[in-house]
Amino acid sequence: MTIKQALISVSDKTGVLEFAQGLAAQGVRLLSTGGTAKMLRDAGLTVTEIGDYTGFPEMLDGRVKTLHPKVHGGILARRDLPEHLATIAEHGIPTIDLVCVNLYPFAATIAKPGVTLEDAIENIDIGGPAMVRSSAKNYAGVAIVTDPADYAPLLAEMKATGGALKLATRFNLARKAFTHTARYDSMIANWLTGLDDGAEAKPAEAAPVPSIFPARLQLAFDRTEILRYGENSHQQAAFYRDTIALPGSIAAYTQLQGKELSYNNIADSDAAWECVKAFDAPACVIIKHANPCGVAIAGSLLGAYEKAFKTDSTSAFGGIIAFNGEVGLNVVEAMNARKHFVEVLIAPSFTAEAKVALAAKTNLRVLVVPLGRELNKLELKRVGGGLLVQTPDDFTAQASGLKVVTKVRPTARQIEDLLFAERVAKFVKSNAIVFCGGGMTLGVGAGQMSRVDSTRIAGMKAQNAGLDLRGSVVASDAFFPFRDGVDVLAAAGAVAVIQPGGSMRDDEVIAAADEHGIAMVFTGARHFRH
Repeated sequence: MTIKQALISVSDKTGVLEFAQGLAAQGVRLLSTGGTAKMLRDAGLTVTEIGDYTGFPEMLDGRVKTLHPKVHGGILARRDLPEHLATIAEHGIPTIDLVCVNLYPFAATIAKPGVTLEDAIENIDIGGPAMVRSSAKNYAGVAIVTDPADYAPLLAEMKATGGALKLATRFNLARKAFTHTARYDSMIANWLTGLDDGAEAKPAEAAPVPSIFPARLQLAFDRTEILRYGENSHQQAAFYRDTIALPGSIAAYTQLQGKELSYNNIADSDAAWECVKAFDAPACVIIKHANPCGVAIAGSLLGAYEKAFKTDSTSAFGGIIAFNGEVGLNVVEAMNARKHFVEVLIAPSFTAEAKVALAAKTNLRVLVVPLGRELNKLELKRVGGGLLVQTPDDFTAQASGLKVVTKVRPTARQIEDLLFAERVAKFVKSNAIVFCGGGMTLGVGAGQMSRVDSTRIAGMKAQNAGLDLRGSVVASDAFFPFRDGVDVLAAAGAVAVIQPGGSMRDDEVIAAADEHGIAMVFTGARHFRH
């Protein structure tokens, strides 16, 4: 299909002048509207303004301009049906072969502080989506362009084919266009259904901030890849990214080498990355089955790795390792020296020497992820017939916010370890008990139905690793429902505990801590992780 006439009407004018110039150079007649037409005309291009084309001027403050049979007839007429072509010829309607449209900036409008409902409504595009959908529906005869990234490839294809665009190209553009309008409408629906009842009665007043939980939730993600299988080999799976990648998230990874990532690889890598980026000091996190089995901070990444590995060297085998700084050759050599097999290695960067050394491990997946602290706006969990939605757990305890509830007060060094332990516990499956000391995990108890059992498992892990719990500190992700958990960790040698508090038996638990001479602090925030 040869492109003879194009309609260009864009809000985002990025690259559109060059695109229009490229079309004109290939003999394409240009139609346009308003500001776009002026810009093209000022650049010396021959452009027919849409009002001159239809015989009707733009009206109603620009609300009506392309909503006209001469526009939509030229777009929607099927080129393979003689009766369609005869009809538009009878009415003097030429075909429009390419439509380049992007929509009013609704997202930018609602992002403005103090935006009014009136302003938001005025920035809902009508004619644009109609043209996009019409063009996409008739992809057999029309090319629809909604993304500036497509301008250059389309011009190149037209130049190579004498002004034509292949059917496959037009079909792919149509798929992209329907996605474009669907997400535009979804954004509008999310915003409007998030407004409080009564907002419509005062459209000129600054609208209240819409609820983060709109009455009708529309979601949009882009498929990155089809995975080999899901959690198990009989399950199918795929990985989807947010339409706008969250900086510093695992979805922003670049894979340097290794086998393709599996469903479990990505899930565990996310757990490792979210944990390691919670620390400011050089840190290493080793994850196995979504739980930290070793976490440490030190003066260097090598020191952090050596300490993290000590926590549970058995579980560390076949795990995921994440670092929050540039990995050098010394770290790789330390891993090689102990024949530490890992599934995925993650860091913000690797030195050239480290990359060379890692390249010999052809199956090892090595990911580079930009370091950042941003969290997902919403966390989603599918349940039967529905979706659980919540804000992220963005609470991190600070020394100034700790409430000492025991007679014994923690020392400054113990407070440092308590805060470290609390950050780790946040990423351990409930019920979570984490023994720490000297900036490293000493024993981790995860995922048990009883907090006492988690405490015992954490102690057992430390014993198996040959680590001494005497003088250690402990973090619990939730309150102790009974004193028995405190009794167990005291027997193990712990001297300080950090926990949320909030149990009806807090007094009993505090009394137990006093009885054992243990310091206990409350954070006021629980970290259940299911």
